[in-house]
Amino acid sequence: MSEITEDKTTGKALNRRVHMANERTFLAWIRTSIGIMAFGFVVEKFALFMKQMSFVLEKSTIGEVSPPSHGYSAILGIFLVGLGALMGLLAFIRYKKVEKQINDDTWQPSSRLDALLTISVLVVGIFLVVYLIYSI
Repeated sequence: MSEITEDKTTGKALNRRVHMANERTFLAWIRTSIGIMAFGFVVEKFALFMKQMSFVLEKSTIGEVSPPSHGYSAILGIFLVGLGALMGLLAFIRYKKVEKQINDDTWQPSSRLDALLTISVLVVGIFLVVYLIYSI
C-alpha cells in the first residue's frame, strides 16, 4: 500500500516539474518578445532622432529647409514592435496548449513558433545587412 502512495507523490511532483518547465519556457518566450519590442522601439526612436538631427543640420547650413528623407528605420522599428507583440501572444497560446496537453498526458512537440521566430529574425537580419550596406 505504501508503494501506491509513493507513486502518487512522485507522479504529482513530476507533473509539477513539467508544468514549471512549461512556465519557464513561456517566460523565456515573453523575454524574447519584450527584447524584440524594445529593439524595435530603439530603432524607431533612432530614426526620429536622425530626422531631427538632419533638420537641425540643414537649417544651420542652408537657408532653405528641405524635408528629411523617409528612411526604412521607422518602418523596421514599427514592424519589430508588432512582431514582438505577436510573439508574446503566440507564446501565451502555446503555453496554454502545452498546459492542456500535459494535463491530458498527450503532449506532442510543435515547432511552429520556433520556426516563425527564426524566420522573422532571419528576415530582419537580412534587411538590416542590406540597409547598412546601402547606407555606406
